[in-house]
Amino acid sequence: MIGRTVGRPVGLFGMLVLGAVVLLALRPSGRPADIHSEYVKYLSGTDTITAYLAYPERPQPAPAVIVIHEIFGLSDFIRQTTEQLAKDGFVAIAPDLLSRTGGTPAAGDSARRLISGLAPEAVTADLDATRAYLRTVRAARADAVGTIGFCWGGGQSFRYATTTPELRAYVVCYGPSPAAQDLARIQAKGLGVYAENDARINAGLPDAVAALRAAGKDYQHTVYPGVGHGFLRSRDKPEVADSAWADIVRFFRAQLGDSAGAK
Repeated sequence: MIGRTVGRPVGLFGMLVLGAVVLLALRPSGRPADIHSEYVKYLSGTDTITAYLAYPERPQPAPAVIVIHEIFGLSDFIRQTTEQLAKDGFVAIAPDLLSRTGGTPAAGDSARRLISGLAPEAVTADLDATRAYLRTVRAARADAVGTIGFCWGGGQSFRYATTTPELRAYVVCYGPSPAAQDLARIQAKGLGVYAENDARINAGLPDAVAALRAAGKDYQHTVYPGVGHGFLRSRDKPEVADSAWADIVRFFRAQLGDSAGAK
């Protein structure tokens, strides 16, 4: 599954590689699974967004997932997650939501400060631009798009679902919930991934679940035992992280469509 990230995130533009990169991963059967990954650029208003795109080498277009990064920005972990989704049969794209300010900086503290200043409207506009870009990717099914976010990005995945009726599915990985009155606008089905040892995030979970239930919304969620905030990144308990990831993949396959077309 997703590997452990070592060290601080590397600045995006410091590691920009021109052209496509073909990565080989081993499927459970032992056969290689080809994926294609590259950096892409597209407009959001008058600004240029840089994103990391990965998709499986398969004969038919695949459902698509937008990966919303943590407060660390477009980190190694987010690139690995994007690649893993491609290995699991989805077109995956991770926009650098700090593109407007020059891209994710090498220093994690700098990324935190920049992200804390992002306006929700700007984030929505950049995610809308990412969905629009997916319509130009022939390998992607633009009618079957979901989101997944981690920590800060988990909260953005949740919030974006309240503004985007076209979304088919959203996954919240230990992210905060939107205001209760906004949850009634959600049209997509959701999946919540939470950690037992994460009182800060979990404090708002019962109210959010109650509001979703009262509004008739479909939101499955699991609190995974014995792990803390960010457990998919840290992999302190690999078996728990792998179980949670398997649940995420099953959810996306159920909501976005069969990804069996992957080689």
